[in-house]
Amino acid sequence: MPFIPHTEDDVRAMLNTIGVDSINALFDEIPDNLRIHDLPDVPEGLGEMELAGIMRKRALQDIGNACYIGAGAYEHHIPAAVWEVTGRGEFMTAYTPYQAEASQGTLQLIYEYQTMISSLMGLDVSNASLYDGASAMGEAILMAVRANRQSKSKRILVAGTIHPVYRRVAHALVKGQHITIEELPFCPDSGITAMDALAPYNGEDIAAVVIPQPNFFGRLEEVDLLTNWGHEHGALVIAVVNPIAMSLFREPGQWGDTGADIAVGEGQPLGIPLASGGPYFGFMCCKQALVRQMPGRIIGRTTDLDGKPGFALTLQAREQHIRRSKATSNICTNQGLAVTAATIYMSIVGAGGLRQTALASHHNTKLLVEKVTAIKGVEVVFEGAYFHEVVLRLAKPVHEVMDKMAEHRIQVGYPLGDDFPDYQDCLLVCVTEKKDNDEIQQYADTLATVLGGA
Repeated sequence: MPFIPHTEDDVRAMLNTIGVDSINALFDEIPDNLRIHDLPDVPEGLGEMELAGIMRKRALQDIGNACYIGAGAYEHHIPAAVWEVTGRGEFMTAYTPYQAEASQGTLQLIYEYQTMISSLMGLDVSNASLYDGASAMGEAILMAVRANRQSKSKRILVAGTIHPVYRRVAHALVKGQHITIEELPFCPDSGITAMDALAPYNGEDIAAVVIPQPNFFGRLEEVDLLTNWGHEHGALVIAVVNPIAMSLFREPGQWGDTGADIAVGEGQPLGIPLASGGPYFGFMCCKQALVRQMPGRIIGRTTDLDGKPGFALTLQAREQHIRRSKATSNICTNQGLAVTAATIYMSIVGAGGLRQTALASHHNTKLLVEKVTAIKGVEVVFEGAYFHEVVLRLAKPVHEVMDKMAEHRIQVGYPLGDDFPDYQDCLLVCVTEKKDNDEIQQYADTLATVLGGA
């Protein structure tokens, strides 16, 4: 918890020195319509002792719970070596890569990360990471509008099956630049974006199309058809993907005839534990032709005057991040520690380990579906292939079932009703490789008891 040592007299002395009346006067160049004058949903501040007590109580709520929630944050096995190495001083406290002569270890690690992520996505270039998957999608939209010189519309088509939080974050990031996000409806039977949803946009000026894989419901989109439609209509294609799934399914660089142009997503599945919402990291890759528009840092490999290999920031200087409207982004940092863990994780498990994790997660999800659909009052909502998440419709109110399952220390799933009003009686359920047969059977038995089924 930070300690701010300045008294009111200190602050007043500093303001007098620079000749302004108040701290707010330092921001007078920001237009009033862009300011938020109050934060009604933010509670009053607490003392350190009270806050620590709340956090202890919340931490105790997680002990012994079996998590089947998913919805963008996934509980995968993390080898013990990952955070043992990540927590070493040279990684834990290393941050800035600006002085290449003093930061070769940090630079090399980010370079290795970029290489692995680019390979996993089937694209040419990766940056050093972004805040999270949601902000990465927003940055990809901004990047696509800048890069697509043929489009003048600033219109973005986003699949309605994208994570609802991603949609909200992206809207918050791009609305100030007069970019319009238009949501494509999904098929109520299949839970994917039907090609018919694109028909109204034939012949219109579209800057980019955003496609998830798997989508928020766990279903697999028809990415080849969607990608080809986007390119045929002059739009760039942005893929929003799960990195574990990409070890099993065709990577974005291979979608359609020419591949997606930009790929983003949440890197949390790659060795980052569930931790009450983060910190996580967003990844971003793109084709070589778009690299000049990519936000964030990029590390390159070179040789010095003596022919020795070395690493340095490339293409973008630090100062580009403070060039206001001329900068590619206002994000001027990366999630260095989380990226360190992800790099070590990928190094340890390798390509085969990622694929085995994906296969085991799918197998366990399929097993759970078989068991719970035998219960009266449970059915799968969407037909077709899925990865490691599935939507179930329940015969009893969802929140009532959640409360009853929580009494048995089972976090039964994610309620869809708040984000998708037509699915008030539905749960999004996720199973990863960490669940064994006994745990899956316990889930089914407990759910049957709660529902009063057989």
